[in-house]
Amino acid sequence: MSKNLQAVRGMNDILPDEAERWEALEARLRRWLAAYAYRPLRMPIVEPTPLFARAIGEVTDIVEKEMYSFIDTLSGEPLTLRPEGTAGCVRAVLQHNLLYDGPRRLWYLGPMFRHERPQKGRYRQFHQLGVEALGYTGPDIDAEQMVMIARLWRELGLAGTMRLELNCLGQPEERARHRSALIAHFEQHRDSLDEEAKRRLPSNPLRILDTKNPAMQPIVETAPRLYDYLGEASRAHFSGVCALLDAAKIPWRFNPRLVRGLDYYNLTVFEWVTEQLGAQGTVCAGGRYDGLIAQLGGKPQPACGFAIGLERLLALTEGRDGERQSIAQVYVLHQGEVAQRLAFVAAESLRDAGLAVQLHCGGGSFKAQMRRADQSGARVAVIVGEDEAAAGEASVKPLRAEGSQCRVGIAALVPAVQVWLD
Repeated sequence: MSKNLQAVRGMNDILPDEAERWEALEARLRRWLAAYAYRPLRMPIVEPTPLFARAIGEVTDIVEKEMYSFIDTLSGEPLTLRPEGTAGCVRAVLQHNLLYDGPRRLWYLGPMFRHERPQKGRYRQFHQLGVEALGYTGPDIDAEQMVMIARLWRELGLAGTMRLELNCLGQPEERARHRSALIAHFEQHRDSLDEEAKRRLPSNPLRILDTKNPAMQPIVETAPRLYDYLGEASRAHFSGVCALLDAAKIPWRFNPRLVRGLDYYNLTVFEWVTEQLGAQGTVCAGGRYDGLIAQLGGKPQPACGFAIGLERLLALTEGRDGERQSIAQVYVLHQGEVAQRLAFVAAESLRDAGLAVQLHCGGGSFKAQMRRADQSGARVAVIVGEDEAAAGEASVKPLRAEGSQCRVGIAALVPAVQVWLD
C-alpha cells in the first residue's frame, strides 16, 4: 500500500478556519501601515544565494546552516529560498532605482524559509511582515517605527503583554574595537565556554552575548559592553531615539546584551518581547542598517526597518479576535430542476448587490439543506421550492434573529434579504 503524502515537516497547511483569521489580521495590518504612509512591495520567494551571503553575513547561523539553497538545473545559478526579507527588499529598491526621487516607506508580507528544528513558534516555513524605511537620516524614523508598533499592540489588545528592549550597536569601527575586547574577555574564560561559543568566538563573538546557556551567563554578564565603546555621534543618535520614545510615552528597557543575528545592523536595534509564548518570546524585531544599500552595490543611503512574525502574533491574538465571521451572509436552498435554475438567478442577483452568497450544491432534502444553511453561519436563508419557482418567487427566512419567513418576487429579493443584514 502506498504511503499517503504529507506536508514537509515544519511547513504547515493553513486550513480555512485559521486562514480566515490570517486574512482578518492581514487586513488590519494593511490599514495600520497605510496610516503611516507605507506602500506595498512584492518580491520573489527565490533570490540569488550571494545576496544573502553578502547582506546577512557568511558567518551567521542563517547563512552557515539554515538556508534552503540549490543550484538551478537550467542556468547553474545558486539560488536560495529567502530566509528573511530585508535583503530582497533592498535588492529590489536598487534594481528598480526606487530612491531616485527621495526616501521610500515600504512593506511586504509572505513566507520565509529556514532549515531549523521545528517547534512551537518556530517553523521551517514561517511568515513575516517586513516594514522598511529607506533614505531617512536621524533618530526620528527609528522612534516612529517603535511608536507605530506600539499603536498596533494597542489596536490588537496586546499593549500590556509586550515589552520593548533597546540597544545601540554603534558603527563598524566602534564594533571593531569592542570585538577585540570581547574576544580577549572570552579567551580568558575559554575553558568555561560551550562548543557553540567556541565556534563563534573567532568569527562572530557578539553573538555569544545572545547565548541561552545558563552556565555561561556569569561570563556574559562580565563581558565588555558595546555601549562603552560608542563615540559621540552614536550616543547622540541613541539619546535622540530614547527622547522621542519618552515624549511619546512608550516604555522601553535598555538591554546592552541585545544583538541581532544579522550582520547588517548598526546603531539602533530593538525587540518587542512577550512572556506569553514561552521560549519564542520575540514577536517583532528590527533596527537600523545604514550600510546595507552600499554593501549591495548602491549609493550609500540610511535605512531602518523591522519584521513581525505572523504565526507568533496570531498565537497572541487567539481568543481576542471575537467570533469567527461567516464567509456567507446568505444561503440559497432549492428543490427541483426549475427551482435550481431560478436559485442560480437569485444568487447572482444577491451577489450583484454586494452580498456574500453560498448557493447549495449537491442535492439533498430541504431538511438536510437547512442544516447546511445553519452550519454555514449565514444570517439569512433564501428558499426556492417548486411552488416558489412556479410563481417566480423565493422565501426569505432569518436564521440568526427572531422573525417570520416571508415570500417575495425575485425582483424584490434583495431588499427583503437586506432587512435582516442591516
